[in-house]
Amino acid sequence: MTRDYDDTNIFARILRGEIPCDKVFEDEHVLAFKDIQPRAPVHVLVIPKGRYRSFADFSANASEDEVVALIRAAGRIAKEMGVEDPGYRLLSNVGDDGGQEVPHLHFHIFGGRALGAMLPSAD
Repeated sequence: MTRDYDDTNIFARILRGEIPCDKVFEDEHVLAFKDIQPRAPVHVLVIPKGRYRSFADFSANASEDEVVALIRAAGRIAKEMGVEDPGYRLLSNVGDDGGQEVPHLHFHIFGGRALGAMLPSAD
């Protein structure tokens, strides 16, 4: 786990129970909850319970059990939220250029409507 992890970030505080969340899934390694500012009819945040700042940190330092749990949870949640069949977007913003706002690895599950193109063309 990264040494520069900020224990005051909002997801760390949610994990400690200091801030409530609208939980949709929880197991030993993962917590998932509805985003408080949804960008789609279904907008769920999926986070590892470990102190991982980014995808690079998680992929290099998480245990195999943590990695498997996070991936399986995302698939299970998409199915349970009813977006697996029509389609959904699984997104993780990483770093400043990637638009990461909270310094704790997290994935967004967006669905419930057609989402369109992800990025404009590079023209």
